[in-house]
Amino acid sequence: MVEFQRLDEIISGRLEKYQNNPAVWWKGSWIESSGFMSMVLQSEESLRKSGFTRGSRIAVFMANSPLLWSIALAAWRLGGAIAPLNARSGIRASVQITKHIDPVGAVLGEGMESLAEALRAEGIPSVLAAPEGPLQVFAGRNSVPDDDSIAVIFATSGTTGSPKAVQVSHSNLIDNSLKVHKNIEGFESGRILLNVLPNFHSLGFTICGVLPLCWGLPMVIVSSFIPVRDTLDALGTARVSIMIAVPTMLPFLLGAVSKEGLSFPDLKYILTGGGKLDPTLESRIRKEMGVICFEGYGLTECSPVVSCNPSEKKRKLGTVGPPLPGYEIQLRNLEGSVVENGEDGILWVKGPSVASGYFRAPEMTAERFHGGWLDTGDIVNTDEDGYITIMDRATDLIIVGGFNVYPQEVETVLNSHPAVKMSAAIGVKSALSGEVVKAFVVLNEDASSSQQELVQFAKEHLAHYKVPRRIDIVQELPLSSVGKVLRRQLKENE
Repeated sequence: MVEFQRLDEIISGRLEKYQNNPAVWWKGSWIESSGFMSMVLQSEESLRKSGFTRGSRIAVFMANSPLLWSIALAAWRLGGAIAPLNARSGIRASVQITKHIDPVGAVLGEGMESLAEALRAEGIPSVLAAPEGPLQVFAGRNSVPDDDSIAVIFATSGTTGSPKAVQVSHSNLIDNSLKVHKNIEGFESGRILLNVLPNFHSLGFTICGVLPLCWGLPMVIVSSFIPVRDTLDALGTARVSIMIAVPTMLPFLLGAVSKEGLSFPDLKYILTGGGKLDPTLESRIRKEMGVICFEGYGLTECSPVVSCNPSEKKRKLGTVGPPLPGYEIQLRNLEGSVVENGEDGILWVKGPSVASGYFRAPEMTAERFHGGWLDTGDIVNTDEDGYITIMDRATDLIIVGGFNVYPQEVETVLNSHPAVKMSAAIGVKSALSGEVVKAFVVLNEDASSSQQELVQFAKEHLAHYKVPRRIDIVQELPLSSVGKVLRRQLKENE
């Protein structure tokens, strides 16, 4: 059992105990624990002088950087919380979510003057900072203190226009990061871990940042995956052993290996989340790079990891593995009743990684959180060993003449065509069958195909009602900040 109740106790204790050990790699060189702790203390003093107290929150609009993590630890040491936010959401949305979070102030990356001005116009003090710091003192605003058990507030996408933010506690993050560290092969202390996923996203924040800082994995920080060259250089130069990725990143790695002749001999593991891992892609990663590739599953409300294939020996391709220890799960129907064994159902979860709800949004919380249980909204199946297979989001399910069609099943078939780079499937209205399947396909570079050829290919691999009635060949698909295809946006454009 972990004897500490707060992240700052664990991380500060480790930094002080192993002062000469490498803690953070940035722009080609390692920062030792003592040097990183000095950054933390400087950030802590600046926050304190700016009016940050127990229960306060600080909003941070920055790419992955040493300063972001020194601010996080400083905020925790002062008894408050950090809200890492995505500036690419646009000025209007960024201002809206910041006002909802009610921070003492906001720290923004270089070049974000327009957003800083917009925040100041709404009474939110804002200061620009370089990725290495230092953090300047600012005149903080009076904000309403909240529960000091809250460590992070994550903005998350919703279907309404109202701001939606998940409040994640210290105990949530300690539990989730520790369970991954202890139960998933490749996360042993001492392995060098790449932090390249956006740290405003829960997977990037918890598994790429909290886990290495808490449990002794030197962390290689890259500001973003694009430009890819920076990521490739970091993989090689810093001798990265484990990488956390979303599936849309993997073709870039394969391209570097096959076209540029690059190799990453120290890279042993890739853990993927944030979307279904194409089995063909997984096979190529293993064959061409010699890397073990695991698929996991999670959501922000679970801090975020729910399940993962635990090891090379125990993995089951096509599944996201069994739940992490500590989770209870149930599969329920749309009415909330538990389904029979072997049936598909909506996944409900309960456990110490599950957040308490949405920040200052009791009505939203009541819609998803019920007596400690969380309705994930994901349709899944489980096998006799408890391994979970994600069928799809309940909201993305396509119903053709009364038959269920999972978009991921259609996409997996289309993605197996040699000309196809990626695809997305949605349901469109039909007077005859209620809905029919429509697909969007992005072709590989220098590849060619046609709607007729792809439809015929689908007919050879799918039941007739699952075959797309129309396939649009497009240059790109709308993607979220972490590489998820935005099916909702495709539907809205129809």
